[in-house]
Amino acid sequence: MLQIIKGGLQTTVQDLGRYGYQKFGVITSGAMDPYAHRLANLLVGNDENAATFEVTLVGPTIQFERDMFIALCGGNLSPKIDGHAVDFWRPLAVKGGSTLSFGAPKAGCRCYLAVSGGISVPELMNSRSTYLRAEIGGFQGRSLKAGDRVEVNPTPAKQLASFDKALSKDTDWQVPAPRYSTAPVIRMMKGRHYELFDEESRKSAFTDFFTVSSNSDRMGYRLEGGALALEEPAELISEAVAFGSIQVPADGNPIVLLADRQTTGGYPKIGQIASVDLPLVSQLKPGDRLRFQEVTLQEAQRLWIEQEHRIQQLKISIQLKWEEWE
Repeated sequence: MLQIIKGGLQTTVQDLGRYGYQKFGVITSGAMDPYAHRLANLLVGNDENAATFEVTLVGPTIQFERDMFIALCGGNLSPKIDGHAVDFWRPLAVKGGSTLSFGAPKAGCRCYLAVSGGISVPELMNSRSTYLRAEIGGFQGRSLKAGDRVEVNPTPAKQLASFDKALSKDTDWQVPAPRYSTAPVIRMMKGRHYELFDEESRKSAFTDFFTVSSNSDRMGYRLEGGALALEEPAELISEAVAFGSIQVPADGNPIVLLADRQTTGGYPKIGQIASVDLPLVSQLKPGDRLRFQEVTLQEAQRLWIEQEHRIQQLKISIQLKWEEWE
């Protein structure tokens, strides 16, 4: 059991999303930074899709009521256990009665807390992810608040048998962490409607810096910069959108669609962010900047395959490290 002492700014239960239901108008949701979510789970021996806490900017304070392993991956929100700073991207043995808290964000804005066994909340349409606007999924369809008590699945006996050894020895290894920048270069493919934009806008899309607006959330990041304009007014039929689709509404300021995006959209799409760079985008805060770099579909696919190979290699390495503790 996890006792929530403070809920933080926006702490929700997320997994990899509610897939297979978009054709019915159901929002996918899921982790904004799926890479960090997956690695956090792997570090504590969970399935990649197990539910985690997605912590945003201002973290919660959580008390652990029994011994368990945890991992923190993603943005550095200055985590502490019983007042002592702890590392990211590695498994941590936490004794029952210990308290996890967070401080000021140092890099990125979203951190994923995985616990051994996984967070236990009901499944809704094959997912435990929270969709806040509809108040469904996760923990009662909302962000955590003080006084909540969240169930955790049992830690496997094989892991618990190595708990004392892990606690005394401490973890002397961790997986490589991404570098979260406040002004990253993000790889983007030309979108379906790219050629409908005027020449200056097509050029600006790949040369100008854009700033993340304060009017941004899990549904999408609104970007501010030079306004993008169509060559001529166009009437478009609404069509499916994806994680990382970049729409341009009438005001010319692009919107990057994210985890809680709608299922269809009628604004022209100037680009599509390569999947491998979505975690970097999701870690941006209001006021951070980004610039787009063109890639082809083939290059984006190659980058994704390379990332998946790295994750599988890390999975094997983590399993071997766990075997050393047993």
